[in-house]
Amino acid sequence: MQDTIERELTVKAPKERVFNAIADPTQITAWFPDSVEGSLEVGQNPILDFGTDGKTQIHVVANQPYDYFAYRWVPINADKTSGFVGDILSRPNTLVEFRLQEGPEGTTVKLTESGFASLPAELQEKSIANNNEGWDYMFDRLKKYFD
Repeated sequence: MQDTIERELTVKAPKERVFNAIADPTQITAWFPDSVEGSLEVGQNPILDFGTDGKTQIHVVANQPYDYFAYRWVPINADKTSGFVGDILSRPNTLVEFRLQEGPEGTTVKLTESGFASLPAELQEKSIANNNEGWDYMFDRLKKYFD
């Protein structure tokens, strides 16, 4: 069973601007959720609203400007639909991590989502497939945000 999804993208922007696009509730909505209800500070449990795809609550694990941002979420609900609002830490979940590194070509964003092997067996395959497709789509939107 695949446990991890990884993506990497380099954008022509300073690391501070890229970090804010990932960890600032007023900027993340330009490429990821339609809206954010709450704070993206460590220990908080904001709700990301993806419109017709539903709402998903996250638990912010790390917010280290301008290098690292991480949260936990339930990638698929028990009824096999997207979106979960509730106590993330009481359910099997995955860890989403964004690592930023500035270089001569711009800022590289490294995404890792791990923990799929800890999900219930009947949800593992669908979760990994959905999130693989989802991160491709979202990273394309993030790239376009900086183009």
